[in-house]
Amino acid sequence: MSSNDRPLSPHLQIYRWQWTMALSILHRATGIGLAAGTLLLVGWLLAMSEGPERYAAYQGILDHWFGRLLLFGWTWALFYHLCNGIRHLIWDTGRGFELNIAAASGYIVGGASIVLTVIAWVASYSNMGAT
Repeated sequence: MSSNDRPLSPHLQIYRWQWTMALSILHRATGIGLAAGTLLLVGWLLAMSEGPERYAAYQGILDHWFGRLLLFGWTWALFYHLCNGIRHLIWDTGRGFELNIAAASGYIVGGASIVLTVIAWVASYSNMGAT
């Protein structure tokens, strides 16, 4: 094999799949999901500004099980991205790069994002009837 046949830079096919790699990809994917979900939020605000009929129609979409699923996913993506961003800030200080700590902090990020999402949804549903 000549040097011209080799890739110029490392490629995903030569890396062994790792937990930290999956978390890095998931961080990017949740960033894209947050951008898409923000469009859903903007649509909701626009519907609110266009009057009660348009708002009721849009709210009907969000009240549907699929709308709730999108909102739940957006909430989880928000908390995952936040927790993983904090993890990256810690890395920026030069700490947490040891393999066992990087893996453990990844599990903490995953668990914390799930717990925070559940807390947010439980709090929101418990306050639905409150005045």
